[in-house]
Amino acid sequence: MSEEIKIHHVGVIMNGVTGRMGTNQHLMRSIVAIIEQGGVAISPNEVIMPDPILVGRNKAKLKKLCERFNLEKYTTNLDDVLNDDYYQIYFDAQTTGRRADAVKRAASVGKHIYCEKPIATDTATALDLYQFCKEQGVKSGVVQDKLFLPGLMKIQRLIQNGFFGDILSVRGEFGYWVFEGQSIPAQRPSWNYKKEADGGIIVDMLCHWRYVLDNIFGKVKAVSCLGATHIPERVDENGETYKATADDSAYATFELEGGVIAHFNSSWTVRVRRDDLLTLQVDGTKGSAVAGLRECWIQHYGNTPKPIWNPDVDQPINFYEGWAKVPDQEHYDNAFKVQWEMFLRHVVIDEPFPYTLLEGAKGVQLADKGLESWEKRAWVDVEDLEQYR
Repeated sequence: MSEEIKIHHVGVIMNGVTGRMGTNQHLMRSIVAIIEQGGVAISPNEVIMPDPILVGRNKAKLKKLCERFNLEKYTTNLDDVLNDDYYQIYFDAQTTGRRADAVKRAASVGKHIYCEKPIATDTATALDLYQFCKEQGVKSGVVQDKLFLPGLMKIQRLIQNGFFGDILSVRGEFGYWVFEGQSIPAQRPSWNYKKEADGGIIVDMLCHWRYVLDNIFGKVKAVSCLGATHIPERVDENGETYKATADDSAYATFELEGGVIAHFNSSWTVRVRRDDLLTLQVDGTKGSAVAGLRECWIQHYGNTPKPIWNPDVDQPINFYEGWAKVPDQEHYDNAFKVQWEMFLRHVVIDEPFPYTLLEGAKGVQLADKGLESWEKRAWVDVEDLEQYR
């Protein structure tokens, strides 16, 4: 007779998952996928089973999501569900400006906190959220999804195996053309381009680059950043023309511990002629790699060609031929789902979870420093926030 499976039911408040990212990555590909796979296994006879309730301002959208994913519970009253002891985790994917107040309300009644980035609109508020959660004795986490993308995981494995030798530089290219909306509808929401609505690519993407750099290549010591609003007018979801007040492109250079130099171009006004929407090139003394979201290509020292500059003849070298594709050597699950499973294990069985709200505050800090650098047209030092741990 087989032993009975012990199930840890974990109530999860999911606030703000009616948006594209919240629906696709957090609800459908994370929580619903975990439920459909039978929960998160923590032993042969023990699993964690998330039990979500959807929270938002639009009852019709919430109802439609529940019907789509065969869920039962939704509400437009956050306070009611926060006061229900059954729910242990509060997840926030609202727009950034609404996040701090809701997170504090949830932490004050003992909910563990997991939220999207940026966790706040400024560094002081972000640090205050981290400290508040500590004082309330609740666990906290922030989404750091790109660390769990197959392409970046392959980069991490190469580093672990000494492939690069000494890493010299990292070059990131991120972005694509976001249509203005006059003839072809925009594929991103209009608030992204409004500073007054906490929009802007510096605020959005430098939070990502902070945890990618800190965790893979070296802690960020300083930043030089130039922002731009290349498209001055766009058309919103209602067909109304509006002035773009937030940056749609950012050109940033980072100095890392250990002497590594990283440069990231981030743009919603660029057309893609590269392997993926995000590519990272890592150059080292013994080898180089170029990774996209899923694939990674490498060139070792022994395979490096020796080009000669001569603009008067056709280039004799096919520079793509000397690169080899890194094979899939392990299973790669959805990046958001992987981190959700980690956080659920952290809450239920206290497994370590390094991506606390302090890491989220570091991301907000780098965005703030990037904006400061742009305003001053100067390099800006990035102070160590570990003192707050």
